[in-house]
Amino acid sequence: MQLYAPPKTAELIPVIDISGPEREAAAAIGEACRNVGFFYVTGHGIPQALIDAQFAAARALFAVSEAEKQALHMRNSLSASGYEPVGGQILDSQDTDAEPAPPDLKESFYCVTNLADDNPATTAPSSAPGLNQWPSGLSAERKQTLRYGDALQALGDRLLELLALSLDLRPDWFAPFYQGASGRLRMLRYPPQRADAAFNQIGAGAHTDWGGLTLLAQDTLGGLEVRDVNGTWVAADPVPGSFVINLGDLMMRWTNGAYTSNMHRVRNNNSARDRYSIPFFYSPRSAAVIEPIPGCVTPANPQRFATCTAGEHIDEMFRRSYRYQR
Repeated sequence: MQLYAPPKTAELIPVIDISGPEREAAAAIGEACRNVGFFYVTGHGIPQALIDAQFAAARALFAVSEAEKQALHMRNSLSASGYEPVGGQILDSQDTDAEPAPPDLKESFYCVTNLADDNPATTAPSSAPGLNQWPSGLSAERKQTLRYGDALQALGDRLLELLALSLDLRPDWFAPFYQGASGRLRMLRYPPQRADAAFNQIGAGAHTDWGGLTLLAQDTLGGLEVRDVNGTWVAADPVPGSFVINLGDLMMRWTNGAYTSNMHRVRNNNSARDRYSIPFFYSPRSAAVIEPIPGCVTPANPQRFATCTAGEHIDEMFRRSYRYQR
């Protein structure tokens, strides 16, 4: 079942400064979550130099040889970290009863981000299948990525507090569900749209995210599009100094549909440049039970989604979108 609920308005994606009064920021976030499920955040406190360094690390990762990337294929890792080649995922048409869409025109590199900095890098996936996989010559980029992941996780915790306040909950309401959770950083390269691409074959097909929150850094090229209430694709153009934040399916389950996990896609229509983006997926720990937040179920709005664990939903969506078994 695709957990898509169309946004209630066709308003543009708001830009929210979270450095000001928290009640004002929480109210603005709540409105965005009810309407479109996307918003930009500024005033987040993460230095631009750290973000720029992460894009440089991503470019370095994708520049290693094809043989080295394939040796770090994510199917070799129990944590599904490592390299995903172009065409390795189909995000569109995840319903198993639907005709599969063409594979996405992107390559990516997954990393679990809250590992201790002294965890060994590995270029032999079978020797440590649960750890991140890294090219042997990029130790500085590995350390940078773990630093960046720590910063994004701290920002994710702050956003969870604001989300809780927007729902009239204690600021720490989500904290027990995230205790011991791992963030997943995904570095993405979208080559220019191919002239010979199949119908509906783009950088990333239309989909919702699966977890709790996504914190996205995108380059200046653009290409992210969000679907509005009229079914129109609205460009989420880059806003300098911001992150794009969107809700995943688990947050919509938690709020019983009051907050939206919205459809989005990516197209790189620039004929000469690769597009890079870096989403950070911040989801509850796998065993966390996801059921409606108190007050989100009423006689007029009964429970819409079955209770599940975070791991059950994410693993099922992962299985649907990849053509190999974990």
